Amino acid sequence: MHYRAIIFDFDGTLADTLELTRSIYNKLAPAYGLRNVEAHEVPTLRDFSLKDLLLHLDISKFRVPSLLARGTSMLREQISEIAIIPGIAAMIPELRSRTETFGILTSNATDNVNLFLEAHGLLDYFTFVSSTSKLTGKAKHLRAIRKTFSLQPHEMLYVGDEIRDVKASQKAGIPCAAVTWGFNSRSSLSAADPTHIVDEPHQLLVLEGQ
Repeated sequence: MHYRAIIFDFDGTLADTLELTRSIYNKLAPAYGLRNVEAHEVPTLRDFSLKDLLLHLDISKFRVPSLLARGTSMLREQISEIAIIPGIAAMIPELRSRTETFGILTSNATDNVNLFLEAHGLLDYFTFVSSTSKLTGKAKHLRAIRKTFSLQPHEMLYVGDEIRDVKASQKAGIPCAAVTWGFNSRSSLSAADPTHIVDEPHQLLVLEGQ
């Protein structure tokens, strides 16, 4: 399938933010009466959906907006420390040349994403960067992007690393490529039934040409 538009998630999909996110969360946890997340817990947590993760960590959904806002601000202070996922930088120019629209839809802040892309020399490849302040609000934004660029559902692909990305794509009625190098494990992503499973960035080039 040739996709006219490819839209990426940011954290865990393009940027290797997993360990930094854990560190930031642990710095915020005491102020919210939450326990720290230890490194050895991460493999287990990778199997959890967002709902199950919040339940496991005893985080009220009412606290999520505040945690997200403060965490995003702290991440901006360390944006220069964030590594790009290996293989992404080499893949993006070729994939961009095959598509009409190339964007990012993230729960992170647009300023953070733009700073990251600029630092890695990739900013000019993207048509837009869009942000949603809600962790579960991506479906609405995906539908809006489709309408903005006059796309049919099958002409658009969302690339993400979490179960919630797969669910958002399904709710929006568009194909999804679930990448296995980010937060959620391959098995948990597969169980969510994405359109595609991608284990290496270069596979997106093959996928787009199918």
